[in-house]
Amino acid sequence: MTASWRRIPRGVWILGGVSLFMDISSEMIHSLLPLFLATGLGLSVLYIGILEGVAEATALITKIFSGVLSDYLGKRKGLAVLGYGLGALSKPLFALASGAGLVFGARFMDRIGKGIRGAPRDALVADVTPPEIRGAAYGLRQSLDTLGAFLGPLLAVGLMLLWANDFRAVFWVAVIPAFIAVALLYFGLEEPKAAIVQARTNPLTRSQLCKLPAAFWQVTLLGGVFTLARFSEAFLVLKAEQVGVPLALVPLVMVGMHLVFALSAYPLGALSDRISHCALLAWGLVLLILADLALAFSSGWIGLALGILLWGLHMGMTQGLLAAMVAKTAPAELRGTAFGLFNLVSGIALLLASTIAGALWHFVGSAATFQFGALAAALTLLVLAACRRSVAPITG
Repeated sequence: MTASWRRIPRGVWILGGVSLFMDISSEMIHSLLPLFLATGLGLSVLYIGILEGVAEATALITKIFSGVLSDYLGKRKGLAVLGYGLGALSKPLFALASGAGLVFGARFMDRIGKGIRGAPRDALVADVTPPEIRGAAYGLRQSLDTLGAFLGPLLAVGLMLLWANDFRAVFWVAVIPAFIAVALLYFGLEEPKAAIVQARTNPLTRSQLCKLPAAFWQVTLLGGVFTLARFSEAFLVLKAEQVGVPLALVPLVMVGMHLVFALSAYPLGALSDRISHCALLAWGLVLLILADLALAFSSGWIGLALGILLWGLHMGMTQGLLAAMVAKTAPAELRGTAFGLFNLVSGIALLLASTIAGALWHFVGSAATFQFGALAAALTLLVLAACRRSVAPITG
């Protein structure tokens, strides 16, 4: 693990730093946004579920276009800068919003930016990293990303206490780290020569798509089914408010989850370079089932804390792993397209998952939302078992 840490290229550290600052900004807003929508603007949980589903699905679906374009151009940095720039420009809109329309527009713009930058960024990590340590590289970038997601809600809690629950003031502060992230990427990262191809070919032609092996499509199927089980984290925030956590302290839910996520992502990513990907993914699914069950049947702080801890650990075990599995199964010249297709399927699944979760919460109750997540995770385990028995195994 120490050796792989020292071998991780500078470009991965830069990309991780960019993710860190952007996530500080995003999570300062997103850890408060469900409460802002519910208490400040009076919106229902069903609407919040649809909003979160559309927003996150937009990000994932947009990745197909940026991924394909990055393969066609043979350059990825420009698209990444554009994506992070849109994310930064969306942040002031949250502070200015006086109704659901502008919040929806800001969230949509923010997620479009995330979609544009996601596939080129993930492909850049693979472009600059030797294959034998890619799990560690993705884990490191994810750890730095998640460290930002830990610090953002923590800052939000402190500022909410300092400024007497002034949502808009916190949203204005969130603008600063977003623009730092864009500057770090623009000035700090050099376009890697490995990402540049000589001939431009449309990656979406039949002949090109046929180069994607069966193992890649298995990973894509797994990612889609898995995403049904992993709906928006906004429901974790709403669960905390439901069990009686004071308004200013609710973002600590995201702090705790992302702290576990950040601490576990790199070591588990490095571990994935040495053991079966399928085995690690299966354990991550088991943790997700346990997290959902704890959240479904909890009515106090202990059950909430257990569910949040298990949720964060499952994220650390699986988030970087799925990216490494895509990179492993896709040809280098189609890597951006592969990440885009993977995220297209996951985006559709996330829209469906968050909409179902919001409807279940609204019409049945919060327990039904998390029970649905546990059932979907169990279904993913069955799909994983079927893939392991197929002719194109993805055991890693």
